[in-house]
This record gives sequence, C-alpha cells and structure tokens, in this order.
Amino acid sequence: MALSRRRLLRVGAAGSAALLAGTAAASSARFPAPRRLGDPFALGVASGDPAPDGVVLWTRLAPDPLAPDGLGGMPRDPVTVDYEVAHDEHFRQVVARGSAVATRALGHSVHPEVHGLAPDRWYFYRFRAGSAVSAVGRTRTAPAPGQAMARLRFAFASCQSWSSGYYTAYEHMSQEDLDLVVHLGDYIYERAWVRGRVGVDMGPNFRDEAVDLTGYRLRYALYKSEHPLRAAHAAFPWLVTMDDHEVDNNWAAGSPGIGLDIWRVPALFRRRRAAAFQAMYEHQPLRLAQLPTAEGMRMHRRFRFGDLAEITMLDTRQYRTPQACDGAVVDGCAERLAADRTILGAAQRDWLIDGLTRSPARWQVLGNQVGMSQNDSDPGPALSVSTDSWDGYVADRNAVLGAAAARGAGNLVVITGDRHENQAAELRRDYTDPGSPVVAAEFTGTSITSNGDGADLSDKGRTLLAANPDIKFFNAQRGYVRVELDHQLWRNDFRVVPFVRRPGAPIHTRAGYVVQNGIPGVVQAWNPGTPAPSAPSADAASQADADRGHR
Repeated sequence: MALSRRRLLRVGAAGSAALLAGTAAASSARFPAPRRLGDPFALGVASGDPAPDGVVLWTRLAPDPLAPDGLGGMPRDPVTVDYEVAHDEHFRQVVARGSAVATRALGHSVHPEVHGLAPDRWYFYRFRAGSAVSAVGRTRTAPAPGQAMARLRFAFASCQSWSSGYYTAYEHMSQEDLDLVVHLGDYIYERAWVRGRVGVDMGPNFRDEAVDLTGYRLRYALYKSEHPLRAAHAAFPWLVTMDDHEVDNNWAAGSPGIGLDIWRVPALFRRRRAAAFQAMYEHQPLRLAQLPTAEGMRMHRRFRFGDLAEITMLDTRQYRTPQACDGAVVDGCAERLAADRTILGAAQRDWLIDGLTRSPARWQVLGNQVGMSQNDSDPGPALSVSTDSWDGYVADRNAVLGAAAARGAGNLVVITGDRHENQAAELRRDYTDPGSPVVAAEFTGTSITSNGDGADLSDKGRTLLAANPDIKFFNAQRGYVRVELDHQLWRNDFRVVPFVRRPGAPIHTRAGYVVQNGIPGVVQAWNPGTPAPSAPSADAASQADADRGHR
C-alpha cells in the first residue's frame, strides 16, 4: 500500500484503522481514484450480516479482475470509495452516506458498516469511485429483538464449483421472494476438480490448486465474474460461513487436508490458511469483527429476527480435532466415539449451547457446514460413516442435541451443505440408542454445481434410505433450498434444476417438507411429482409420511 507517513497522519489513528480494514473512513482525508480506472465494480456489490439498525456493505475495486497478479488491475495507491443508502432505487430519498478507503493491503475491497437504519425494511445502496458508479444493490435490515413477525423467507445454498457447471440456480434464486440468503460454505474450490463447462478454459493464470493469496484472489474473482452469482448478492443480504474448499479439501484446524504434498507441512499450511482467510474476507460482506488475525477468523455468530427465529452460524473447521480414521468412510472406527473429540471446540460448543438455552425465539436455526444426521452407507448390520462429518464427532453431536432437548431450546432445525444432495432427516439425541427420541430436524441442501448434473435418486440415495430410517427424503440434483417459516410451520422446498453442464435450465420444486411447532422431526407436505402448493397447510403437515418421501 503506497501511503506516506504524512498522509497517514492526516487520516489520524481512527481513520488509519478504518483504512487498513476497508471499513468506513473516520476522516475527511480523501484518496482520488485513477482517471482511467475503467469499470472498477466488475465483481459486483453485496450486503450481509443484517442487524436491526444496519448492515455491512461490500465491493472490491477490480477493473481487471483476472489480472495474473491477483490485484484486479488496480494501482498501488489507496482510493476513497463513497456509498449511499436510500429508501428507493433511484436514490431520491437517501438516508445514509459515507466513505471507506480501499487499499492494496486488502485487495482494494471495502466493508462499510452502516448504522442508524430502521429495522425490518428494504433499502437500496450503491458505491462510487471517482466518476464510476456501481450497480445498485438491495438489502434488508433485521427486525428489532422481540418484534412480532408474521414470517421469514430465506434460501440456503452451498458448494458451487465453477468448473463443474453453470450458476443457473442463482438466476432463479435472485427472482425469489426472500428476505436473505444463507451460504453454508464451499463458495470457491481451491482446485479445478471437474471441467463440466465444455470448451471453457480457466486460462493460464490459474494453477491446478490455489495455495497463496494471489491464487485465492483469482479463484474468488473467477467465481464472482458470473452474473447470476452477482445478481443474487445484489438482490438480498447474505449470511456466509466457510467449509473446507475455501482453504483445502478436508482441512481441520491447523492440520492440512488432502491437497498438494508440499503444503502438508504444518508451517506452510498455516501460511496457506492465512492467505485463504484474507481472500475470503476481501470478497465477502463481512464485518470488521471477521477480519482475520494471527489466531484465525471468527465465523461463528448469531442473528436474531424478531420473535420468530435466531440463526446461529457455526464454524466446523477452525476448531475441530483432525478426522478420525483418516476421514474415510469406515466400518467401525471406535476413535470417532472418543469423548475428547470435537468438531466445534469447547469454547464454541459452550457458546452454542448457552445461546440455544437463552434465546426466546420460536425457531432455532443452525447454519451448519457438514452433515449432522447419521449417514450410514452400509444397508447391512455394519455401520459405515464419514468421519469428516458429525458422525466423526459423536461426543459433540450428543452434547448439542442432548442440551437442546434437556433445556427446552424450542424448535431446533439444522440447515446443512457439503453433501451435494438434498436430504430431509430427523435428528436423534443419541444414535447409539435405538430408542433415543427425535429432538430436531435437519435439511441438507444440494450443491449449486458441484458434481455436475446429478440425478434424482442415485444408487447411493437408495442405499442411504435403506440404511437410515431417519432420512426421509433424498435427491441429488442441483439447486438450493427455499424456506418459509411462521409461528406454526417451517416450510422447506427443495428447488432443483435438471442440468448445470450447460446454461438455461428451468427450476422446479422437487419436494416439500414441513416442521410443526412443538413437534420435532420432518413431515412430507406433498408428494413428489405433483404440483407443489404455494404454501403447505397445517392439514398437509399432519398427514403421514408413509412413503418416506422418495418415490
């Protein structure tokens, strides 16, 4: 960052902290944009982490997003970026203005945190750098704590390998009637896995695997070059977290995953992880509290939506014990049952349980990265599970579900990504006890693109349904999940597209499930293969789930 000592002193202490973090500037000092900047907003705009009085906004100046050095075609100098927030998309009723300083230190990204807005209402926002003006984004503040709410609508998504297919699902998502989007991880893939886009090459600037800041910046720039993804960001505020592919496949805390051998050296992996964290912060609508430090990046946090719901975003990567039995799908593996194995870490686990106990919200929602329900892949008497999921951390699963049941934590619903398939499942307090009660529901959402086109009911799906009676529905097409909840019902629609290896796919609701207030578990709301009702009724919710939802 080319910033002289004299100019830094002009900004002042508070202003320099804001400058270095890319947040709202606390000084009148301004840094002009280059005269020939082109379109610096090629990566779009975004908002996130809504609060009752405001949101965090995001953009990154990058007139040449795929420049080989990962700097987006920007010069070294800082640039002042102005923003406006208004009641209307034409900005006749501006309610907030401010500026943030984009610096090379954070890839010329900015994350202004806007306060003083009214709760539970839509706003429009835009950025300006010099004479360039960004596209207009739309965002919504959260309702005030305890405010009576009639409903909440959101979608959740995960796993969007660019090289595996087109982001058609986001085209459809951006047209939905939603209040927000929850992204559960694998926003990028550090490797180029499957080249599902026929005839499309990522170009010579891309290594097979991102391992440094330049590589991760280029991955995010490539993904955000897709208009459907930018449109979905601009349409709604997002809550984001990370899973493994933002860093390295199957990484755990300070331990590398299964990437290139040289980066399995612990010291080198820590350097790699720090670069990945910084690139994630640079490209997501995250607050200053999420700015990476030497210790890591705090991604577990809570969001209250009036009296109706509380969404708790988990982090199942940074604090976990390395996977038992090498993370494989295993038969047996007594190590996974050890009491000291953790997927959350003790501090996050206590924080989570305390929050579930204290919250007065009607619905408790956990934004979770890897599968919590038991997924046995052996239909016989043996038990074969993946230890990269909560099946490898049984003590933590029992602690969370046991505490939720014992302390009356309300209606608990877990939303999950990672598996590249849709599932509706019931969560038991203790899977080693056949008589253990159902205490919660889990809805696993499929991938946006990962693993290509997918299939409705694969051989794997038939095996899982046969081996796991708590899994009520399975589908392995691509898409996202749409949720609507009120004080009586959680309505869950699995929205799927028939293909992603070419653009232009239509979308439909493959199946609908509900959770009833006060009754843990899932109920099929309508039969797959028939038109979905606009809103499942309480009568539909009470009908028997006779066919397990997979015909």
